[in-house]
Amino acid sequence: MIVLLDEEGVEHDFTLLEVVEVDGVPYALLLPVEFPEEGVVVLRIEKASNGEDVYMVIEDDEEFERVRQALESLDEED
Repeated sequence: MIVLLDEEGVEHDFTLLEVVEVDGVPYALLLPVEFPEEGVVVLRIEKASNGEDVYMVIEDDEEFERVRQALESLDEED
């Protein structure tokens, strides 16, 4: 279980399904606890200066497409 804060400081609970690495960058696959029907959320994991994980929204379209394709290929392998 992971608790993340949105832009307004509201807490949201997620179940961490898996961490996958794409091009050497880790991404968290998260399922919202309150609204699982909304589907999986994919966030990039970065390290803060204090060593803690920081979950970042993927804003770059090329990065998002690269991650989406990698996840689809992983899904096809299963």
